[in-house]
Amino acid sequence: MRGNKLSVAQATVVAILIAGPLMSIPVASQELVLHNFGNNTKSGTAPVGQLVFDADGNLYGTTQGGGAGGVGMVFELTPIPGGGWSEKGLHSFAKNNTDGQLPGGGPLIFDPAGNLYGTTESGGTDGVGTVFELSPPTPPSTDWTEKVIYSFSNNNVDGQDPVVGLVRDSAGNLYGTTLSGGTGLSGTVFELTPTTGGGWTESLLHTFSAKGTTGDGRGGRSSLTLDSAGNLYGTTDFGGAQDEGTVYELSPSTGGTWTETVLYSFLTYQTDAWFPTGGVTLDSAGNLYGATAAGGPGQGGAVYELTPSRTGSWSEKLLYAFDYRNKSDGTNPICNLIFDSAGNLYGTTFSGGSTTCISGCGIVFELKPTGSGWIERVLHNFVDNGVDGYSPAAGVTLDPAGNLYGITPYGGTFGGPNDQINGGTVFEIRH
Repeated sequence: MRGNKLSVAQATVVAILIAGPLMSIPVASQELVLHNFGNNTKSGTAPVGQLVFDADGNLYGTTQGGGAGGVGMVFELTPIPGGGWSEKGLHSFAKNNTDGQLPGGGPLIFDPAGNLYGTTESGGTDGVGTVFELSPPTPPSTDWTEKVIYSFSNNNVDGQDPVVGLVRDSAGNLYGTTLSGGTGLSGTVFELTPTTGGGWTESLLHTFSAKGTTGDGRGGRSSLTLDSAGNLYGTTDFGGAQDEGTVYELSPSTGGTWTETVLYSFLTYQTDAWFPTGGVTLDSAGNLYGATAAGGPGQGGAVYELTPSRTGSWSEKLLYAFDYRNKSDGTNPICNLIFDSAGNLYGTTFSGGSTTCISGCGIVFELKPTGSGWIERVLHNFVDNGVDGYSPAAGVTLDPAGNLYGITPYGGTFGGPNDQINGGTVFEIRH
C-alpha cells in the first residue's frame, strides 16, 4: 500500500482522533480516466488545481511536475469525436530567472479575449513566484504565448508564494493571495491592475499579521471569491481567535483602500472544525460554504456554512463531518466546493475511503440538502490499482450535463511508486 504525499502547494493534514461515527451513502456512478500523465519526458506530472472549460468544451489545467523544463506546464484536453480526449501542452515552465515554476493550485481563468491567467509558486525575478498570462495562437501559428505579468519581490513587503489561482472583476483587474511574505511574513491579498500600454500594477490590499499579534488570519492558501458588490472572501489556514484559521472579507472603500473583516474564527479541534485550506463559495442568499481539512466531530474535516445576520455578524453551522474511522467515507477535504443548479454541493477528499492507500485514497462526494439536514453521497472511491488515480487535491468542475471533472496528482497508468514526480490523472464522474 502506498501513502498519500502532498505536493508543494498543499497542506500537511494531521487528523486528531476523537468521537462520533457519521453516516454516508454510496451511490451508483461511473468514473472514467480521461488522461494519464507521465507517459514521456515532456508530459506533465502531478496535476494540481481545479480544471476549467472553454466555450468549446475543452479542459485546461496545470501540472506541478514534468514538461520540458521539469517544473510544470499548462495543458489543454480536447474531446475527440467518437470518444476519448487528446492532450496538448500549451506552455512548459522553464528553470531560469524570468519564468515562473511550479504553477499554483488554480483554477486558471479566462478573459473575454481568450487569454488564460494563473500563478506559479516559485520562479520569477526573485524566485518567490509569478503571475502569468497565456495568449491563444494567432493563425497560422498554433502556439500559445506566455508572458510573466508580475514577479513577486523578496523584500519583506511584497507577498511571496502564490499557491492558488486568481479571480477577475469586470474591469479586468486580477485578485489573488500569497501564502507568505508581506510585512508580517504571513501572506497577503493583492490586486493586479492593467495599465495603458499593456503593463500591470500591483497593489497590496491586505497584509496578514505576524503570528501572535492580533486576531487576524495567517497564510493565504485559498483562492478568493468575488461578490456582485466587489467584496472579496477567502480563508486562512491559521490565525484568528484560537489560531485555527479564519474566514475573512475584504471590502473596497472610497479612495482605493480596502477594509478586512474576520467573519469567523475557527475554534479548537475539540469543539469545531479547523484548518480551512479551501476557499469559500457563495449561494444566491449570500451564505458562504467551505471545507476544513481537519477537525469536526469525526476528526476527518468538515463542510461548513456561514450565514450573515442583520447586525453584520456571521454564524457557523457544520453541514457534514467526515469520520476517519468510517472506511467507506473520505477524510481531509482540501478543495473548493461547487454548487449545481439544484443546490447540491460537490467536492473531494484527499484521503479516506479505499484502504489500498495507507491513509485512504480519497473520494468524490455530493452533499444534498433535505428538510432535516444534508445527506452525503460518495460518488467515487479512488483506488491505488495502477489504473485509477488517487488523492484528489482539488475540487471538481461541472459540465452542462451535470458530469464532474477533476484531477488526481498520483496514480494512473504511469503512476508507479515514485508518485511525487510521476503520474496523475484527469477523471470524469457520470452520475
